[in-house]
Amino acid sequence: MQSELVFLIGFILLIVAMLAADLGLFANPNKAVSIKRAAVMSAVWISAALCFYAFIYRYGHLLHHIDSFSALQEANNRGFHELKLNANDFSGSLQLYRKNLALEFISGYVVEYALSIDNIFIMVLIFTAFAVPPRNYHKVLFWGIIGAIIMRFSFIFLGATLIVHFHWILYLFGAFLLYTGITMFMNRNSEKKIDPKNHAIVKFASRYFAVHPEFEGGKFFVRIDHKKLITPLFLVLLIIEGTDVLFAVDSIPAIFSVTRDPYIVFFSNIFAILGLRSMFFLLVNIIDKFRFLKIGLAALLAFIGFKMLAANYVEQIGLTTGNSLLVILCILATCVGASLLFPKKVPAKG
Repeated sequence: MQSELVFLIGFILLIVAMLAADLGLFANPNKAVSIKRAAVMSAVWISAALCFYAFIYRYGHLLHHIDSFSALQEANNRGFHELKLNANDFSGSLQLYRKNLALEFISGYVVEYALSIDNIFIMVLIFTAFAVPPRNYHKVLFWGIIGAIIMRFSFIFLGATLIVHFHWILYLFGAFLLYTGITMFMNRNSEKKIDPKNHAIVKFASRYFAVHPEFEGGKFFVRIDHKKLITPLFLVLLIIEGTDVLFAVDSIPAIFSVTRDPYIVFFSNIFAILGLRSMFFLLVNIIDKFRFLKIGLAALLAFIGFKMLAANYVEQIGLTTGNSLLVILCILATCVGASLLFPKKVPAKG
């Protein structure tokens, strides 16, 4: 337990340092984030995730302080890895465990990163509906991600606790994800709209807090006549946070299909969240071009739901961690490739 705590604290310190560097290097309060800067930010976060994958591959056993075969067996059973370990080959078994742990991390990262794209659609709608100046996007997303990290930490370890005590809840997660995937496919062409005046969070904030009617640069709060008011930018932040809670309902059960180790779930989840902001600026102007993305995400959720429902048979049908990652990558590559090969036809003017 002490080893896990040290590992977790070290990870959190790493994330804090990277966020501080991100805020110092990439934030400019008077300027919107350019596509070039977003590409650099995306490359940095993806590289960081790949480096962490390599670290887990080499030193993953340190997470649970595995220094003997009995400790390895316990970690294997506790994480529901179901690896075939050899008591006569501790070194080989340990290498197998680290390799599987790293695969679980990178698979979870890809799943979370892909599902977060759907979050971008909603973010674009929110910013557009509230007419947020583009130069303020970065600040809202930065603080939104800080809040998301805190909430995901709570949700993930709560979910892990529920799974340990109520294993059947995995089947409930699987059925929910399968239903969500089917629903997403059926509603793939429906247009979502956000009404700023009638949004539930706006009504709640207007009822209990003093709200300033206009933006005040990048400020969340403003003081007028010795009275502190919240600005529309803070309302947007609250809505972004509320939206993330709804997306967590889908994404966290999804990642538990990949791994049930709460630390690996947390690590992969956080890296995906950290890359969301840069991906937003990279895709905000071209996301409509990925016309088959909704279908791909629906297929991804349905596949994950099916895998959770068939948890007792995944080995027999070949859905190992590595093969599952290949299926996930194939689904995403197919929907992106199809979107590029068969773009949406724009009606001719006149």
